[in-house]
Amino acid sequence: MRVTVSRKAHFNAAHRLYRKDWSMEKNDAVFGKCNNPNFHGHNYELIVSVTGEIDQETGFVIDVKILSDLIKAHIENAFDHKNLNLDVPEFADLNPTAENIAVVIWNKLRKHIDNNKDLEVVLYETPRNFVTYKGE
Repeated sequence: MRVTVSRKAHFNAAHRLYRKDWSMEKNDAVFGKCNNPNFHGHNYELIVSVTGEIDQETGFVIDVKILSDLIKAHIENAFDHKNLNLDVPEFADLNPTAENIAVVIWNKLRKHIDNNKDLEVVLYETPRNFVTYKGE
């Protein structure tokens, strides 16, 4: 029997969507106001889900306290109140779109979750705009 356990978290961060190799005109045409040279911010909502078999000894798929601690240590501490473009090494050469942020979060957490469990990241950039990444 496979069960999914989820944990919600949040972080506040600034970013700018742009490509260094494009002109300002092209960046404005593609990214619009998200290309603001002075950056802009979001209150990101994050849902991390782990799916796997229930451990017969503990009754857990994953201890939610462990999942919470992983999110705090590897995501919230790294991203909260940061400028993603300037303060987070993974975005030095990667445009911090919601899609790319979700993939980075998944990659940061994947190495800490048993390989026999599935991992899914849902990242809300706004209440109406969100992305899901399952490592596929």
